[in-house]
Amino acid sequence: MPVVVETIAGLRSQLRQAKAHAAAEGPTRPRVALVPTMGALHEGHMALVERAQERAEIVVVSIFVNPLQFGASEDLDLYPRTVESDVERLRTHGVQIVFAPTLSEMYPAGDVPTKVTAGDIGNLYEGRSRRGHFDGVLTVVAKLLHVVGPDTVVFGQKDAQQVFLVKRMISDLNFDVQVATVPTVREDDGLALSSRNRFLDARERIAARALSRALEAAESSADRGPDAVLAAAQSVLAGDDTVQLDYLQVVNPATFLPADDNHHGRAIVLVAARIGDTRLIDNATIQLG
Repeated sequence: MPVVVETIAGLRSQLRQAKAHAAAEGPTRPRVALVPTMGALHEGHMALVERAQERAEIVVVSIFVNPLQFGASEDLDLYPRTVESDVERLRTHGVQIVFAPTLSEMYPAGDVPTKVTAGDIGNLYEGRSRRGHFDGVLTVVAKLLHVVGPDTVVFGQKDAQQVFLVKRMISDLNFDVQVATVPTVREDDGLALSSRNRFLDARERIAARALSRALEAAESSADRGPDAVLAAAQSVLAGDDTVQLDYLQVVNPATFLPADDNHHGRAIVLVAARIGDTRLIDNATIQLG
């Protein structure tokens, strides 16, 4: 069973013990990998755990619903909290340590006047729709990196803008940690796994498949440039009025700015839409001709 700790002091104590135990049985300097989550774990998260286990002898999974990354009109109170079943799932995957801090442990002063800012890119796409979201993400990730001190931190590529901003923060602020990314894990019908999928009713669940189908259409038009990519994806998304498009963009992965007509090579198609009351995101990497 994983050791579940709720305090920073307790986590650091468990890490010292785990490192001493691992060093006695294997490498003299055991590696640590961190998988930051907000809980409500699914097979996508387990893919992150598996990547972490490939990279380190000790895996820490954090479970913390971070209020800083939720806007005033967002679903903080509705976000599923399933720590008991999450820990059981992690047990079956051999995770040693679960860090499940309370709100007061992470933010003892209540308000958080000191934050990491995501800059201009943090205000585009997902950040335009969710003001301050990425400042909240980067702030909590910075705190977790400081507390855990991992050799590797693992994220899913489904949150492509988040991955870009975390990597940039790590570079800009000289964190001594490697970032490992895991491809988006999907249902058999192509829908990207998300903790929010549980809020979809049967009709919405079918409609949500339009996001992955739009990305497939985008990829099939990649040889004709960004405008054709967007048009192909848009034609799919426009086919069901259950799908309310938030944004659709082709970006240069090196800058995360919109790809221009002269861009060739790797690009990322981003999409976000509201299906009923549930907001979903997805993305795909394409090769522009």
